[in-house]
Amino acid sequence: MGMKVIGIDMPHRGRDILGKTVISEETGRNFGIVGDVIFVSESGELLNLIIAEPSKHVVNMDLNRDENSRILIPFSSVKSVGDYVIISEKDIL
Repeated sequence: MGMKVIGIDMPHRGRDILGKTVISEETGRNFGIVGDVIFVSESGELLNLIIAEPSKHVVNMDLNRDENSRILIPFSSVKSVGDYVIISEKDIL
């Protein structure tokens, strides 16, 4: 089961969230910008959002990181996508 970070095979919904600001549903805090996504290339299932330009609040949180120390937000915590990506902060801690 291979994973792929951004690429020609990236699912359409993944492209739609790139560059959007990530906001906490509970606190309204800004987490940063969606810089990339990690997904399963075979199924297109989105696994994690990679946060670019993380806010100071997020940098100080004990969140999962990839091998390049980039902050990962599980896609399962995403509640809605519109002008912003709204996540449930309680689902990532």
